[in-house]
Formats: sequence, structure tokens, C-alpha cells
Amino acid sequence: MNRIPLAPYATDWRESRGRLHEEPGSAHRTPFQRDRDRIIHSSAFRRLKHKTQVFVEHEGDHYRTRLTHSLEVAQIARTVARTLGADEDLAEAVALAHDLGHTPFGHTGEDALAAAMEPFGGFDHNAQALRIVTELEHRYAGFDGLNLTWEALEGIAKHNGPALPPHPAALAEAEAGWSLELYTHSGVEAQIAALSDDVAYNVHDLDDGLRARLFSLDDLAGLPLVGPALAEVDARWPGLDEPRRSGEAFRRVFGAMVEDMLGETSDRLAAAAPESPAALRALGAPVVAFSPEMEAGVGEVRAFLFARMYRHPAVLAMREKAAKVVSDLFAGFMAEPERLPVEWGGAALGARGEAALARVVSDYIAGMTDRFALQEHRRIGGG
Repeated sequence: MNRIPLAPYATDWRESRGRLHEEPGSAHRTPFQRDRDRIIHSSAFRRLKHKTQVFVEHEGDHYRTRLTHSLEVAQIARTVARTLGADEDLAEAVALAHDLGHTPFGHTGEDALAAAMEPFGGFDHNAQALRIVTELEHRYAGFDGLNLTWEALEGIAKHNGPALPPHPAALAEAEAGWSLELYTHSGVEAQIAALSDDVAYNVHDLDDGLRARLFSLDDLAGLPLVGPALAEVDARWPGLDEPRRSGEAFRRVFGAMVEDMLGETSDRLAAAAPESPAALRALGAPVVAFSPEMEAGVGEVRAFLFARMYRHPAVLAMREKAAKVVSDLFAGFMAEPERLPVEWGGAALGARGEAALARVVSDYIAGMTDRFALQEHRRIGGG
């Protein structure tokens, strides 16, 4: 397999720590390519197409879902990894898997499920993604989960930085089975996936909010990242129609964020000069980052989105309904676990104690799509 030469700090697939369950290697794919392919073929990945990003999936065909978001993150991660000499397949695998554990209705659903699970070990979507790929996917005869490499599991667990205690139950269980060294930063590929996530959602949330008419392009002109891009577009194409005007502006914002990430990360790598993946993990700080100037600009975009989109009355009304659906589902199945589907009923009946039952119910709800959660809510009489 001919590969582009990797930088010294990159994760070399030939030095992978392997898989928990030993398997023969592939003649045509590296271990990280197999990880990526297994994620793509998983049931959890397919369900992302009907899970909320910001807007409930059925509210419109053109808004991002968790699936389209994950694909956008993966595209950015591959580009950045290739440019920095990192393993692009590992970066892509972590990017594609990073949202597998999301509940229906996005962060609103997660907040509701976390509140319900607080007495039973908590809930966190990153930990749930790890639980999915180590336990809940049932595709292979020899093991539960997807049997991903250690490096992919580490990236899923720690792409946002060291996972410090107290750990959600799902993360603690995974760590007990195979230590992912939760106290360190992840490899460079997972760090790339994490910041690629920031690039993707900041730009596409602006685009989706504009499409939903929660704000206008004129409202965005005062933002330090968007205003110069709009001015450049208007100078080059005066009187351009709004879809093209926004498209041209957002692609410039997108490009500016990626270029800044590459520049700042290259500077940090040059200064630290890590000679191995272990040396990079031991630095005690992330190397993949925005410059202070870009971070300030991104912070203003986040503040704008919070005020004008995430806290918009229409979005808040949807979130209130979504939170009730998740809370009702949890309470209903805890009170009457026999109402769980047959494939989940056995696990519920075999659960030893309330905490174990709560984990089964939580796994079932977390895996739902938006539309299926609404359907189940109606079935159990939630209104």
C-alpha cells in the first residue's frame, strides 16, 4: 500500500496498538481505513441522517443533519491532515465517528437524557459514541462493537482534550476494558477532527440560520469574519442575488478558518518539534488550534449564533418540545420496561437493578432518530 510520507508526529498505521480482539490484517486497506469503513457501514452512522443538527430533521430538506455535518467535518479533517503530514484516514475516521453518540434532537435531547441519567452514571454523547463502537453495534460474530483500533478509540474519547474524572459510566466502562490513557491529549489526527468540527458547525449554522430567515446577511456584516468576506464579494459582484452572495461569502469564511488553523498549527508544531506521536501527546497542550485573532472572531460568531439562532423563540419552542419527548420516553420505559421492543426487552429484563435498567433505556433512546422518537412518544401515550 503506497502512502504519502508522514510527519514524525503523525500516527503511523504500521505502529498501531492494534485492536482489542485480534483480527487478520487487510491486503488492501490500512487499519485506519478499515476503521473508517466500519464506521460508515454501521447502523449508528446511517441513523445520523435523521438526527438534528440545530433544526429538527423534518423541518426542511436543506438544513444540515448530523450526517451531513459529519461528512463536512471529515472533508475538512482530510484536507488539514494531508497538508500537515498526518494520517488522513485516521483523522477521517474520528471525524465520521465523533457524533455517533448524539441523541435525537441534538444537544437539547442530550441535556434531557443527561438529566434523567444523572442518578445512574450520567450521559455524554462522546462517551456514548465510544459505547456504540465498543458494545452496541452487533454486526460481527466474534465481538460486540466495531473492534476499532486503539488510536481510533482514543480519538473518539479524547478529541476534545483529556477526559478528566468524574467520567460518565459509558466512558469509565470502556476505560476499564482497555485503557485509552484519558489523562493525556489525543494524537494530532483527533485534534484535527475536533477543530474541523468547529469550522464546520460555525459556518453551516450561519448558513442554516440565514436559510431559516432567523437573521439576514446585513445582520452578519458586523461580524469580523463575515463582514470582510461580504465586502469582497460585493466589490467583485455588485448586485449579486442572495443565495450566491451568501455562498461566496461563507466559502471565504470557511477558507479563512481553515487557513488560519493550518498556519497556527504549523507554527506550534515548529516550536514544539515533537519527534513522535508520544512526544506530541506529552506536550500538555493541543497543537491544533486557531490563532488568538481567529479565536476571537470565532467567539463573536458563536455569540451571535447563540443570541440570534440558538435562543430564537422558534428554536426554543422546538427545544422545549424535544426535551419533553426525551424525558417522557425515559420515564415511560423505566416505569414499564416491557414496552421496549423485543430486541431490547431481553436486556431490560436481565438488567440487575435500576441503574442497569436505566442504561438499557438510555441506550435505546440515544439511538433514536428525531422522527422515531416522536413516533415512540406517541406509541407510549406521551402526547
